[in-house]
Amino acid sequence: MQSRIMKLFCAALTMAAAVMTSASLNAEETSTGAVPVRMTVTASVPNDKRMPEISQQDIIVRQGKERLKVTEWVAAQGNNAGLELFILIDDASDPSLGLHLDDLKTFIDAQPPTTAVGVGYMRNATVQIVQNFTTDHAAAAKAVRLPLGNAGAYGSPYLSVIDLMNRWPATDKRHEVLMVTDGIDRARRGLPARGLYINPDVDSASDVAMRTGTIIHTFYAPGVGRWHRNYWEATNGQMGIAKLSDVTGGESYFLGLQAPVSFQPYLDQLQNVLDNQYLLSFSAKPGKKGQLQNVTINTEVAGVDLGSADGVWVPGTK
Repeated sequence: MQSRIMKLFCAALTMAAAVMTSASLNAEETSTGAVPVRMTVTASVPNDKRMPEISQQDIIVRQGKERLKVTEWVAAQGNNAGLELFILIDDASDPSLGLHLDDLKTFIDAQPPTTAVGVGYMRNATVQIVQNFTTDHAAAAKAVRLPLGNAGAYGSPYLSVIDLMNRWPATDKRHEVLMVTDGIDRARRGLPARGLYINPDVDSASDVAMRTGTIIHTFYAPGVGRWHRNYWEATNGQMGIAKLSDVTGGESYFLGLQAPVSFQPYLDQLQNVLDNQYLLSFSAKPGKKGQLQNVTINTEVAGVDLGSADGVWVPGTK
């Protein structure tokens, strides 16, 4: 009898210990648990190929060597097609840009009803918004005008796009920008006189874009004045906007350092990008403070290339 009581007592202790351990683990998991984050991802295939079906199980998200759990993968179509697209033109662009404005207006007017379009001009390191987001695409197209051919007293396309993103209200729609610029920072601020370099404001704009979930596409268009005639400045400007697009998950279009013959091929490719995007949600491990975390996104579906930002903003635990 005494032996039986002892066995029951030991079993009770074991069960209590198990419950306490489980509660402790659950509390720890809750305090350091993963948080959901979302990104926009673009899928592409060679021009002569048909886009295959891509399922959630086909998506691989890694942070370093660790694979993260994918919680959602849906095409940006139907109820998920919402897009806010801002057309941002550099006022320092050469007035010959006017030859391409009809192409740009036609592109704006052809956007689907689920796309709201805004229009603004970069000048003095800020943005002059001439049309707030609207689904009246005819009105947005009408707001497009010739650039002034002057950057103002303090012309930086990177500080201008930062200004735009900081003023952009948070929504659950895709946020994307089309920047038309040569990428030259005419404010300079003590950067090297010649030679190849990346403007530090490019990295600042990239960080803000990743933090806000904004994709930035760029069209290279020559600017005015001696800056564009300087090979180093023109090359550095083009490298800057190319890097900005690459880091944020966008596309950069250019024809060397020359003005494009037409914007239409660029706009056709950009529309194809917008039509083949997905909303990806996955579980990320937060730190004590919110921070940008680098992630890589891949798929094993043959022939499909996925484009996305280099990082995503992960809220902190405090």
